[in-house]
Amino acid sequence: MKIDISQHSLPVYEALASNVRIEMIRLLSKKPMNVKELAEAMKLSSAIMTMHVKKLERASIIKTSMQPGRGGSKKICTLVTNGIEIAFPPKIDFVPRECHVTEVSAGHYTDFEITPTCGLATTVKVIGMFDEPRCFLEPERVNAKILWFGQGFIEYKLPNYLMKNENPLELEISMEISSEAPFANDNWPSDITFSLNETTLGSWTSPGDFGGGQRGKYTPDWWWGEINQYGLLKVIKINSEGTFMDGIRLSNVTLNDLQITQKQWMFRIAVLKDAANVGGFTLFGSGFGNYNQDIVFKLYYEKLNGEEISE
Repeated sequence: MKIDISQHSLPVYEALASNVRIEMIRLLSKKPMNVKELAEAMKLSSAIMTMHVKKLERASIIKTSMQPGRGGSKKICTLVTNGIEIAFPPKIDFVPRECHVTEVSAGHYTDFEITPTCGLATTVKVIGMFDEPRCFLEPERVNAKILWFGQGFIEYKLPNYLMKNENPLELEISMEISSEAPFANDNWPSDITFSLNETTLGSWTSPGDFGGGQRGKYTPDWWWGEINQYGLLKVIKINSEGTFMDGIRLSNVTLNDLQITQKQWMFRIAVLKDAANVGGFTLFGSGFGNYNQDIVFKLYYEKLNGEEISE
């Protein structure tokens, strides 16, 4: 008998998962036996033995037939399998992709232009005051782990550690974000636009600014319960096929369109004034929200050989 690792072979595994049925197979390997003989040999009732017989028969390990005898017909059990071969799925060797990882804190922006409502905070206090864009220039802003604004943009510059012998394959950018409503509002759509190296990657509509009494998993205890608590983890991937967010195409922009090999990148998040839904933007870093992370950039690459480098 040949079986595999699938639901189709489950009756065989179930049939073998019993000390009683294993002993029945051993007895039947010597000679066919009827149900009564098996029950007596195993010191079980005929009713219990019938149940075990059915399981082995369902698995095609034995077959049964009715034969006449004194006192009526008897069910004879015969072993029909002399071995079982299990075919496992082919082993696939997992080769992890090499990548450069850069994490950028919410407060490490290099440029901005925003309008209220707005604000930013560390994990222990608010920086400056609410709804005052000038507070985004405070030196302490580099420690910010959450920031929000009603309209405008925030921009980050980060180093690119790609070497000459490394060919970029895919860039992954992940962050926890939401809209920005006065206080919080789960139904507050906002069109958020992402760009890299001055090339627009695409826009995504955030459904709301989440709170409503449910605190973020990592949001500090001192944070007010009536304002933004957590966002959604969104993952942007740019490769040779285009730009995708959570597997859904945002645009046809590819890595080749982004000057991805230059020494530094500029990543911008914006809520444009002419967007259909101007609902603001909130960025949750480590220490806030439901995902304990900052903006994470992962550039996957493959190593080139000498000939490819010289070309």
